[in-house]
Amino acid sequence: MKPHSRSIAMQQPRITGAWRALGAAVFLSLVPGAAHAHAGLPETSNVTLRRGHPEDFFVGATFGAVISRDRGQTWRWVCPDAMGYGGWRPESFVWRESGELLAATGNALLRSKDGACSWSAHPAFKDTWVTGLASHPTDDAVLYVATGRSTAAKNGLFRSDDGGETWRPLALQREGVLFSSVRVSTASPSTLYVSASDTTRMYLFRSDDSGGTWEELPQAFPDLLRPFDFVVTATDPVNSQAVWARVSAQGATHILHSTDGGRTFTARSGGGINDVFVNMDVSADGGTAWVSTYNSFFRSQEGGAFSQLPLPTGNACVTRVGGVLYGCGSPWLHDWSLARSQDEGTTWEPLFSLENIQGSHQCPAGTPVRDLCPSRWPQLAETIGAPLYPDGIPDAGVPDAGVPDAGVPDAGVTPPPEDGGPKPPPSNSGCAAAPASTLLPLLFLLPLWRRGRRREASRP
Repeated sequence: MKPHSRSIAMQQPRITGAWRALGAAVFLSLVPGAAHAHAGLPETSNVTLRRGHPEDFFVGATFGAVISRDRGQTWRWVCPDAMGYGGWRPESFVWRESGELLAATGNALLRSKDGACSWSAHPAFKDTWVTGLASHPTDDAVLYVATGRSTAAKNGLFRSDDGGETWRPLALQREGVLFSSVRVSTASPSTLYVSASDTTRMYLFRSDDSGGTWEELPQAFPDLLRPFDFVVTATDPVNSQAVWARVSAQGATHILHSTDGGRTFTARSGGGINDVFVNMDVSADGGTAWVSTYNSFFRSQEGGAFSQLPLPTGNACVTRVGGVLYGCGSPWLHDWSLARSQDEGTTWEPLFSLENIQGSHQCPAGTPVRDLCPSRWPQLAETIGAPLYPDGIPDAGVPDAGVPDAGVPDAGVTPPPEDGGPKPPPSNSGCAAAPASTLLPLLFLLPLWRRGRRREASRP
């Protein structure tokens, strides 16, 4: 099955009449406010390309993940049960050139060494929460992790020099401080930025010697009323002293930019963006920045303010690889879930939609994905409108050529937490955002809507 190949600027959804009305009803009934765009619908949430292998895509989703190893020609599902992340869904992944996948979930550090067939939680962080993960821009064996379990524990920054096999603590370790994110400067990889907070203050820590020594930079925003959730989000590819962050205040997200190594920040989003921040990225020359939110997509060029772009709409995410921009979009608002742009987000070429998924990921016998996902595929296929058996035969989980039989590693599945143990973060979206009595009948109608969309698309 080939992905779409046309470019779009303001493409309209392939939904007409009653199906458009039903789609709007489903979406709006599950979304009491604009900030709840995910609302439990099956959607994509992030995209990662394997370093050095542009033919390999790994797309995180509200229903697990989707993987393609052939430039988007075929897509396969990795069910969340096999990944073992429970309520802590990864917001981003690192896909090393060697093929190993890693993800910080906010609780565990998940790893897969066999192409997403087997997953395990790294034992080095079983007593803390992994809140941030970043890789060296030129040597992906060098990785950094930030932790932030509770203000009663010691948290800090950790480094691996062997692709995540072993970890050692760096000098940045603090009692009572929650570390939220780590970023490695792409202009000078010895420069690290880490965001953090305690019960009274927000911080940015910077190291210019790969974590040997640190400068502590408390952050105060006197122009904002009760600011919170300060997080470093991106570094400048050209200037090591330029860094991006965001902070929340009164329901708005404020995008911040610093050119003096984080000592001072300037707001670049005017009065703020009235939506929930997802992620951001920066162009290779540092002149353009993109911000994605639950509902919209924004761009800033040459130091200007962020302006909203027509697409993607709903469930946006953004990742830049070279000169290509990849973005998520809600399939309930237009007809694709992942697209790419080669003109900085002005027009988009669809790459993938939910109905393109061709069954569960093909893995060797004895792996968690092979054991768990095929039996769960029919229910997901019905929900998203994908063919149950695209090849005409039941999904047997036959291994792809070249995928080693890795045995049966630990899938990283953990039992429900005991009292005092890690619990999933509070959510203002997802299934819990809508009453069950409303959610269930609407989800029952989603497959009908998806089938209606496909019939509309097939008419001449």
